[in-house]
Amino acid sequence: MRGRMIRLSIPRRIVIDLLYFASGIPTVPVQKRMSLGALVAARAACRERPRWTSIFTKAYALMAREFPEFRRAYVKIPWPHLYEYPASNATVIIERDYKGEPGLFSISVKEPAEQSLREIGRQLDHASTAPVEEIKDFRRTIQFARLPRPLRRVLWWICLNIGRQRGNYFGTFGVSVYSALNAESLHPLSPLTTLLNYGVINSDGVLDARIIYDHRVMNGATVARALARLEEILNSVMLEEVRALAETPAKAESL
Repeated sequence: MRGRMIRLSIPRRIVIDLLYFASGIPTVPVQKRMSLGALVAARAACRERPRWTSIFTKAYALMAREFPEFRRAYVKIPWPHLYEYPASNATVIIERDYKGEPGLFSISVKEPAEQSLREIGRQLDHASTAPVEEIKDFRRTIQFARLPRPLRRVLWWICLNIGRQRGNYFGTFGVSVYSALNAESLHPLSPLTTLLNYGVINSDGVLDARIIYDHRVMNGATVARALARLEEILNSVMLEEVRALAETPAKAESL
């Protein structure tokens, strides 16, 4: 059978570049079943329900305050070493249509541990609904993907291997979830030190959460302890904030 040649689109180039560098990272997934029944109930009581992505992103950044390994990256310039950041920046993957084709773009959430759930939610809402070309992070990704492949690969490598620039361009951890589609990925790939992923949340608040981590930076036991701490934060600090949202009208926060 004779088919047809399809030129690589911008969305395909973005994914191909990401996977090219992710394939060289020795990642391992660690999973924990969590029980978040009280948090599910508190969220359901909110007039404007905060995104689960916002809740998990902030909780993860709070957890990383206590685990410095989650603020580190393995970099190679000027020689192989670990680089530690003072705070966490999240890179959240969002699917958007670009010229008739679904594409994966990333939005940077700066220091989510210092932001409210509403502040994080507004950023994610804007990234999910505004025209793609109006979003700075997306526009930069598209411009980058239009460069010749050899140049793209060199720039990717440099940005991933200079500690300070890596944090600016790629963040310190990633979040990639599509449980809203009643599906989950068991081992998504990423060039970052850690990637947070969680499955479908049932009516009782039970879900499987997993961290895919770079084994060069930390060990599995550290990740297991961090997942336990993440669950504690979700059921305490985040629960309190969500309950406060349920008691406070959305407009009152801006007054």
